[in-house]
Amino acid sequence: MTNTRERQPDTDRETKPQASGLNPEECRLRDSVVRNFTDREGRLKSLPTQLKKKLIVLEHLVDGLDPERAYEESEINAYIRLYHEDYATIRREFIVQGFMSRDREIYRRNPRSAARRWEELS
Repeated sequence: MTNTRERQPDTDRETKPQASGLNPEECRLRDSVVRNFTDREGRLKSLPTQLKKKLIVLEHLVDGLDPERAYEESEINAYIRLYHEDYATIRREFIVQGFMSRDREIYRRNPRSAARRWEELS
């Protein structure tokens, strides 16, 4: 298995709005949701049920995956397990919400424009 830990999501990030394309309010919301749903080690405490918060957390997790490479299902499972034991649910949400695509057992990260946009939800 290729090392998927090389690009772990940064749980300490406080992204500047201009760097992320988000306005300051969106940055604060995103950072707050990530802090509230992850522990000190960056592991996910639970997957939010509210769609907007769920999308923020999924985006945060998928940011640790290289958009230029294909992953075997076992690699995606191992990566997700670094953050939460229910890798099947999170893997499925990556697909359903458009963050990743799957061709048999090969997974690829989609461009951000293909995923559901939490910023567009009220």
